[in-house]
Amino acid sequence: MQNQPIGIFDSGVGGITILNAIKNLLPNENIIYLSDNFNSPYGEKSNEQINYLSKKNTDWLLNKNCKLIVVACNTATTNSISYLRNLYDINFIGVEPAIKPAALNTKTGSIGVLATKGTLSSQLFNTTSNDYCDNINIIEKNGDGLVELIENGIYSGNELQKLLNKYIQPMIKSNIDHLVLGCTHYPLIKESIEKILPDSVKILESGEAVAKQTKKILKENNLLNQLKSSKFEFYCNSSTKTLENLLDNRHTINSINYE
Repeated sequence: MQNQPIGIFDSGVGGITILNAIKNLLPNENIIYLSDNFNSPYGEKSNEQINYLSKKNTDWLLNKNCKLIVVACNTATTNSISYLRNLYDINFIGVEPAIKPAALNTKTGSIGVLATKGTLSSQLFNTTSNDYCDNINIIEKNGDGLVELIENGIYSGNELQKLLNKYIQPMIKSNIDHLVLGCTHYPLIKESIEKILPDSVKILESGEAVAKQTKKILKENNLLNQLKSSKFEFYCNSSTKTLENLLDNRHTINSINYE
């Protein structure tokens, strides 16, 4: 099984930020990436819908003989990863907002979390917040509309900046010193976010932590690829344009009939 691929799924292009982190840490691994952008965004969907889509994505990747599944979507992780782990005899790696390091390192006692409605309302998110954020002020903002802009290839400009100001300015007024990006799409607009934040605010994302956990689980299960193959496959069930723009010309985006 060692040379079988790692499967990654997301509701669109956001999981590419996770894929890049895994690729940097595990350069020998083969990876299959599934963009379920037909059903994007997940953030406004019910738990039942997210479970259904997460299972569907997992089944598709398992049919491709993936040895491990990375749920590269905060909303799918916080709502469905326990459900998936109960259903399948395979390792799952999830993506959770980096609340713990933000809470442990804040000096002002105030942190910001920019995420989707689906993540902010999930039981896992609230459990993590309660475990690590006693006496810490958490300013949560639902980044409504951001995923849609990113999925349309918009990473800067007036429309995006206006939305970001709406969500981030209240956090700045509350004296945050850490901003947690609770959606894998958001690192793609990090430069636009940095234009608003003072230099004293540190941005936290999850890619590196997910990559380290992926390596740990593969190593523990003797699943690290020993061959230097590094084959990547990308699949999209709606427009391939944004994904094509994020990837270089070496990669082909396969359009699939999958809803």
